[in-house]
Amino acid sequence: MMKLISFLGRVWAAVLIGLASFSANAAEIVVGQVAPFSGPLAPTGTSMRAGAQLYFDAVNASGGIHGAQLRLVSKDDGYITAETIRLAREMLKEERPVAFFGFVGTGNVEAILENGLLSEAGIPLIAVRTGAASIVQRNDPLLFMTRATYAAEVNKIVGQYATTGYSSFAILYQDDAFGRDVLGSAERAIKEAGGSLVATGSYVKNTTDVGAAVKTIAAAKPQAVIMIANTAASSEFLKQSREYGNFAQYVALSVTDAAQVVKRIGADKAAGLVLTQVVPDPDSPTFPLIKEIQNNFAKFKPQDVTVNHTLVEGYLGAKVLVEALRRAGPNPSRQKVREALETMKSYDAGEVFISFSANRHTGSRYVDITIVNQAGKLLH
Repeated sequence: MMKLISFLGRVWAAVLIGLASFSANAAEIVVGQVAPFSGPLAPTGTSMRAGAQLYFDAVNASGGIHGAQLRLVSKDDGYITAETIRLAREMLKEERPVAFFGFVGTGNVEAILENGLLSEAGIPLIAVRTGAASIVQRNDPLLFMTRATYAAEVNKIVGQYATTGYSSFAILYQDDAFGRDVLGSAERAIKEAGGSLVATGSYVKNTTDVGAAVKTIAAAKPQAVIMIANTAASSEFLKQSREYGNFAQYVALSVTDAAQVVKRIGADKAAGLVLTQVVPDPDSPTFPLIKEIQNNFAKFKPQDVTVNHTLVEGYLGAKVLVEALRRAGPNPSRQKVREALETMKSYDAGEVFISFSANRHTGSRYVDITIVNQAGKLLH
């Protein structure tokens, strides 16, 4: 009898431990991110993650979401499409996230959609770092974008320069899904503005082999060059073009980080570079969103990052996701999160407004134009 009681006692203890473990898991909401933390886009993935983690830290410190703590799990795909798919599947199996967040790259996101991974798992993906028309036009029921489209950025650029007398344009583009997609948008914008596309040049993804493009574009003598490229390639192209004697106006999309360009090639060569931005100035406390970020940054003191546009983009995306989790109620399911996102009409994230519906998953139209000054600082 004593042996039986002892055995039952051990069983009951094991049950209690299991229940405690289950309760701890039930009081946790896992969000999964697959993004580049190595390779040419490492600064992008790192800043997106830092922005999201900063907001999650603030939410957790205030009691979490309906009592549950947020946990961000991130894996490094090195900006390699096959790795994005493999790691996302691995994460679904091992971590069982309620949502995906902050994937980076047009080709990488396209591969996730074409692979059917989101629909198989019924999991929403929020705040991807792409604005490609090819992705927007899919209107995938599980993909929610919190940035303006690349087409909106290009239209802003071309419209701005066309009104000031610029008529001849050249384009540097990354030879992949991202670059070719935005190239098409830029060609249409230039044509509609009455301008001429006098040259194009390309480079291979995950390289900075832009030498041939530098010579081709310089020979055409454009007034303005639009760079559809990541930070590393944009920096190298701008540096070589200046050295080659091509002093056209250079314009980069929001995927290029101004501070990193200055760091790579120096303020003297970066000065005059124009960049579009899809979030407000990180140094402008006039935006409630930015003031909130600055306050939380001072409070939680993230290491090895600064408050830049990409961090703001990650923070904004995380804020939208958390709002959806709140609306989804306790113990949110993937389906409830998706439904909650679709209820967001003019959600005010701090004078940056996000609107989704069942038929529209591109939530923002915010586009700004900035320029690097002689000191290497970004002016809005």
